[in-house]
Amino acid sequence: MNMNEKNSGYSQETEYLYKGDRVEGMDLKPEVIPCFLTTAFNMDDLNDVKEVYANKGYTYIRTRNPNRDALSEAVTYLEQGTDTDIFSSGMGAITSTLLCLLNPGDQIICNKDIYGETFNVLDEILQKMSVQVVFVPFDNPEDVRAAVTGRTRVIYTEVVSNPTIHIADLPALADIAYRAGARLVVDNTFTTPFSVKPLALGADIVINSLTKFLNGHSDAMGGSVTCRDAELLAKIHHIAMLCGTPGDPFSSWLILRGLHTAALRIPRQMETAARLAHTLAANPHISGVNHTSLASHPQWALSQRMGGEKGLGCPILSIYLPEDQDKMSQFMDRLNFARYAPTLGGIRTTLSHPVTSSHPNVPDDIRRAMGITPGLLRISVGTENADDLAADFEQAMRVFD
Repeated sequence: MNMNEKNSGYSQETEYLYKGDRVEGMDLKPEVIPCFLTTAFNMDDLNDVKEVYANKGYTYIRTRNPNRDALSEAVTYLEQGTDTDIFSSGMGAITSTLLCLLNPGDQIICNKDIYGETFNVLDEILQKMSVQVVFVPFDNPEDVRAAVTGRTRVIYTEVVSNPTIHIADLPALADIAYRAGARLVVDNTFTTPFSVKPLALGADIVINSLTKFLNGHSDAMGGSVTCRDAELLAKIHHIAMLCGTPGDPFSSWLILRGLHTAALRIPRQMETAARLAHTLAANPHISGVNHTSLASHPQWALSQRMGGEKGLGCPILSIYLPEDQDKMSQFMDRLNFARYAPTLGGIRTTLSHPVTSSHPNVPDDIRRAMGITPGLLRISVGTENADDLAADFEQAMRVFD
């Protein structure tokens, strides 16, 4: 009998390790679930074919796969949802979900502080479908409420915005969406279910880029969509099949392996990020630090309300350096540990320059309104020793003396 059939009541850190550890129809009980590198599963005769399809068994890789199912079970448990679909990337998850939820003439209200490629999907793809896209600052939920119309079908936000670390008031947004008859869709990539569980706060759908912290090893790409409503997820799954966005078995296998150490990695990364944020906030060369652990954060009260006394856990911060490209390059060269990488969430600390990486296609005036300037650097904190990391950033900052 596996843990899924036993009494629960144990900690999340223990229970999630035993999710997705069995494959339906397989008698073997390996310690680690194997990777099913096959594009299809055989059936014996027409009676078997009918039975497998009727029971939604394993047929073709794009439709269903044991490795996606195993990863889905673990993510569903962590996000406290009903079911999860696994995608080829975070963007595949986002795009498939929005294509499912929106029709011509509908309206989506999106946080103006949003990931650059999510902005592009809304601005370039959805508007071509005659969907009305409205970007609103979510700092004040009343601004969101004022934007609601009879056509509002989706309210979309990240828990913590990329890269300016603004916080979305999820309970307030959930109330607005409920009263409008709309769906609240939340991207939990930066915070992860080890910090906050959006579905428990009223969201209808939670999305993760599994490529980032949940995998945590910078070696696989994937995304997830978790719903409270199984029928809604089935509709999203149908769109994913048509768009060809489901995740592949090997990436799913790698991500589940990475996920098994997430309870060890991510809390440490959050604590180190808070330590680094406090260190850099005292540096005279830095004009501002964005992090959820700082009392100077304009939404500090909300951060504490959603995350407790120390604020909402987040392994990402961003800093404002002097807008001097040569000096910024010297600063980056002087760092011993952090390296530039157009991704985040790995075990090593990485840097990103949003103006040239995540938001290059966002117009400059809109970028600046988001708080994204040429001097902004995003820092994804790894698992290094906190004292070593803080000391390294401090010594590198001396190039600005």
